[in-house]
Amino acid sequence: MAKTSDAIKIIDKMTRTDPELETMVAEASINAEVAQLIYEARTKARLTQKQLAELVGTKQPVIARLEDADYEGHSLSMLQKIARALNQRVVIHLTPMEHKESA
Repeated sequence: MAKTSDAIKIIDKMTRTDPELETMVAEASINAEVAQLIYEARTKARLTQKQLAELVGTKQPVIARLEDADYEGHSLSMLQKIARALNQRVVIHLTPMEHKESA
């Protein structure tokens, strides 16, 4: 089999046989995605972390933490406050889990 340098394919192959690792990777991906969404919405609104914090009623370090891809404490209520401050709304979708075939 040819070697690949595609990180997604490598991670997929590593996690395919380890459900616990697969779950950890999925959770980390969600945290990173939420952090990125907050960052992109804030910068698109041309706000600093401090300005967004003031609109939301919190402190700048809280916004910095929420924009950290490694942060695991995102709450729906805080996401809703941020969305309202940025004139947006939170949308959540539940989708069936994909079952990977073993190689």
